[in-house]
Amino acid sequence: METKMFKTATTDLAAAAELIKKGQVVAFPTETVYGLGADATKESAVKKVFAAKNRPSDNPLIVTVANVDMVKRFVSEIPTIAEKLIANFWPGSLTIIMRYNEGALSPIVTGGLPTVAFRLPASDVTRQLIALADTPIVGPSANTSGKPSPTTAQHVWHDMQGKIAGIVDDGATSVGVESTVIDITTDVPTILRPGAVTQEALEAVIGPVNSEHRKVGADETPKAPGMKYRHYAPDVPVYMVTPEAWPAAIIWAQQQLEPVGIMAPDEVIEANHLAGMDFVWSLGTDVTTANAKLFAGLRYFDERDGVETILVHHFANEGVGLAYNNRLGKASSGQYFDADM
Repeated sequence: METKMFKTATTDLAAAAELIKKGQVVAFPTETVYGLGADATKESAVKKVFAAKNRPSDNPLIVTVANVDMVKRFVSEIPTIAEKLIANFWPGSLTIIMRYNEGALSPIVTGGLPTVAFRLPASDVTRQLIALADTPIVGPSANTSGKPSPTTAQHVWHDMQGKIAGIVDDGATSVGVESTVIDITTDVPTILRPGAVTQEALEAVIGPVNSEHRKVGADETPKAPGMKYRHYAPDVPVYMVTPEAWPAAIIWAQQQLEPVGIMAPDEVIEANHLAGMDFVWSLGTDVTTANAKLFAGLRYFDERDGVETILVHHFANEGVGLAYNNRLGKASSGQYFDADM
């Protein structure tokens, strides 16, 4: 299959939207990561997304919309809590799980559950594309399942060239990690995946919110992506490094026969005289920039010949650090650097 590259001009977006209307898969940019778009109402189109990603069939998909009216096509009513969240966080990096009208969407979109996840992204390009297609689209990350999510069109091309019909290129994403997912069908609204919209921000709008960052059981269908299967992982081992462990980690890295990739904030790089050295990836000045640079760094080292290990900075587990550590924890399988390893 030929994969076409599209820019963000209206004519390009119209051509990409036509492909979606015809049941094809087109990768699209958002403020979080690039997604794989296909008509959420066409089962045959959605199956192509699963095939392109090699994604497990019980992993539900997020339905990405251009406006709130598209949500109303699938639900009897939008609950009051959802209305408050929509008013405060849409368009934006928040995905809301609601109950939907039975039969309104294919079971392969919902994983056979009575709930579905909706998102209205902040990206003007994405919303324009969906509006031109005149249909909500599924929107899983545009990468091979289990690998680091794509934050540039080039990342998508690497994984999806020849597998999908098109890619809309809007440059690098600004947030860099997937949206926060909140389930409002539980007694207390529950965060199933942390993201840029923090628990504190949500509680300021709707009151108490639970947090459930876990993997589900082998026989259990997850309500949201990222809860059951290995995610975000390069082919080589990744280890988390706490701030105080960096001096020992750098000495260890220098003693290895094969190159070790180091991903750290500028403060660590400068304090340990690593600036300008090969196999060093800057995570920027703080955890917000680190979120935007994490997946790109993991991909960079995964594709570099000879790199056998990647060491990555671990931030405090608070605020947007929860989202960062969630993705890094999955990429590393929870492994921390140990000088004796």
